[in-house]
Amino acid sequence: MNIEIKVPTMGESVTEAIISNLIQPSGSIVAVDQEIIELETDKVNQVLYAPGAGALTWNVAVGDKVTIGQVIGTLNTDAKAPAAAAPQPKPAAPAPTPAPAMPAAEGPSARKMAPEFVASLSAPAVRSSAAPTPAPKITLPEGTATRKKMSNLRKVIAQKLVEAKNSTAMLTTFNEIDMSVIMELRAKEKENFEKKFNVRLGFMSFFVKGVVAALKAIPQVNAIIDGEDILTYNTYDIGVAVSTEKGLMVPVVRNCDQLSYAQIEGEIAGFAKKARDGKITVDDLRGGSFTITNGGGFGSLLSTPILNIPQSAILGMHTIQKRAVVVNDQIVIRPMMYVALSYDHRIIDGREAVLFLVNLKQNLEDPARLLLGL
Repeated sequence: MNIEIKVPTMGESVTEAIISNLIQPSGSIVAVDQEIIELETDKVNQVLYAPGAGALTWNVAVGDKVTIGQVIGTLNTDAKAPAAAAPQPKPAAPAPTPAPAMPAAEGPSARKMAPEFVASLSAPAVRSSAAPTPAPKITLPEGTATRKKMSNLRKVIAQKLVEAKNSTAMLTTFNEIDMSVIMELRAKEKENFEKKFNVRLGFMSFFVKGVVAALKAIPQVNAIIDGEDILTYNTYDIGVAVSTEKGLMVPVVRNCDQLSYAQIEGEIAGFAKKARDGKITVDDLRGGSFTITNGGGFGSLLSTPILNIPQSAILGMHTIQKRAVVVNDQIVIRPMMYVALSYDHRIIDGREAVLFLVNLKQNLEDPARLLLGL
């Protein structure tokens, strides 16, 4: 029996993908739920698994662009060994594939021919994708640079960043936070916290809780522009930027107002692992009304983060650095962090942006406010 392998639905806004890796090539004998192919969308990479045991035949090659629902291959469940997969004449007739010339069963040499045949199918696509770029490539002396193709994900990240700069009235305001209380609390309780909840206590859960309280106080920041309307969210789904080798991803921690500190830390740790393993899904990234990005882990002292459109605001965290500050008319040394709020001035006025950061500062310098709901 032949099972069609189709491109699955991968989120509301995703309509197409690119074949980034044929994990198992045509002719391979695979087991149920074995990884067989990797698809790259404009948001994430997604791996597909074998729907049964049998022999694979692909109608696509690496680099091909495919659409949701497209048949990209078949799985012959009657084939139990490589030798048995090739001679069967039946699979060729019923397979309604968009590439009918695919030699699924042309004799013992079919599997050797298939990769060359698939490669030839992809050649026109490669040429056509390169044609629209009129600018000549930079020529450098041999050995002075290394060239590699930009991934689809990196292209989309670039497009989104430029779109954010060009389509919003983006402005950034700054403040600084004395991290003394949080650092003392974390140092005191981190071992007990990890033993009880099996997750590390970081700074991010404090910031997520502080952001939720600030969004409740200044709801204009928890809103987006939709045409001529303003949509203000009644939920608190916070995107937390995660850096990966393939680029920046922003999984969304949902209903943060209802989660404990341990649950928030667990969600973030789970997303970070999925991102590193390349298993983040589109649903993990979908939605969210506000984003937090932390450049402090890499040593950034100050930056102006770019909006994660269509959101209207993003908070940038930075490295904690001991500085001399004035407290009660005394010069003291305190661990300080600069924070930056980039916002769309079309929907958020400077007053609201400043009040948001002041509220956040108060919440984090005195975490008891969060426990008491002040």
